[in-house]
Formats: sequence, C-alpha cells, structure tokens
Amino acid sequence: MDDFSPAYYIEKHFSQFEPALKEKIISHCTVKNFSAGEILMQTGQYFRSTVLIVEGRVKLYREGTGSEEFFMYYLEPGSACALSIICATRQQTSEVMAKAIEPTTVLMIPIQLMDELMRDYKSWYYFVLDSYRTRFEELLTVVDNIIFKGMDERLEFYLKGQYEKMKTNQLRITHQEIANDLSTSREVVSRLLKKMEQNKKIKLFRNYIEWL
Repeated sequence: MDDFSPAYYIEKHFSQFEPALKEKIISHCTVKNFSAGEILMQTGQYFRSTVLIVEGRVKLYREGTGSEEFFMYYLEPGSACALSIICATRQQTSEVMAKAIEPTTVLMIPIQLMDELMRDYKSWYYFVLDSYRTRFEELLTVVDNIIFKGMDERLEFYLKGQYEKMKTNQLRITHQEIANDLSTSREVVSRLLKKMEQNKKIKLFRNYIEWL
C-alpha cells in the first residue's frame, strides 16, 4: 500500500465533493491501513467513524450461527460503507462483518461530523444517497440470483462480476472462498468449475481461474 495524504486520496477518488467538503474531510479524517484478511467491522460493534475506501477491496457479509457466511457485496476505492454511515449516525451496532480481502486503505471520518456533513454539504448528501442506492441494487442482485437462478448460473454470474471488477481475466480466489460467497459447498463449486472448464468458459490453474 502506498502512503499518501488524505488530500491525495480525496482528489483521486472523490473529486465530485465540493471544495469546502474536501477541506472539512481532509482536516478531520485519519488514514488507516488494513492487511489482507483483517477485520474492519464486526457484528455488534459500535462505530466511532464512517469509512471511505481509497485503496484495496473490502468484503461485506453476514455470519450464520455456525461458520457459514452470507456474501452481500464488495466495497472498492471511491465507495463508502452505507451501513457504517447509518449505524454511526444512529449510534447503532453493526449487523454485518467487513473484511479486507487485499491490502486496503481507508479514510476514517469521525461520527460526530455526520449530521453536519449531511446538513451543510450537498455533495456529501447526494453521495450518501447514491451509496444507499448502489448497495440496495447490489443486494437485490444477490437476492434475485438466490431465488431465480440455479447454482451453475449463479457461479457464472459471480465469476463474470469478479473479473469485471478486478479488470483482469485471471481471478486469484480459492474454491472455498467462492463457496462461502455463494453459500454452498466447496465440492459443488469445484464440480461446477470443472464443468465450466470442459465447456471452455474458463481454465483452472493451481492458484487462479482464467476466463476464456
């Protein structure tokens, strides 16, 4: 991870913010780095800050009663955790987990600023609304896939989405990680991936999956 200033990250990923808002965030935020696999947010946790993603990638998911996970969506540079904004503003605890899946850098904005930012800065107000809308649409996609598609279709849709977001045709992810995201077993994922390879849609390697 590169060590840049808040001003650099704001200009790079949040150029739509009005100048006064940029100055406000820069003067009050802190930069924090997370290693791959590190937890940013836990179920039951109270928030002291809301988070803007500026480098890396974060996975949001719900934990089951056992070790199972329910994948919700990813946060990437230029996005914010809408749930953290809601919980921080209302002083509620988190109902989801957030984990860095690669080295990640975030800007942390104190919750004490939330009411002021929403009230005084239109670009922040519209950014928050757009974040809510985007996250809601992503959750609808997840629900639609679970209800209306078979596991083979869900897997192919999932892989296409990963390749598009990562902007590469080589996806470095384990069969177990895919299974966790799709709420199924590793054996099912491995079998369906092999079928996709036989149909010449992908090629399986030891450490990555290549889209053909």
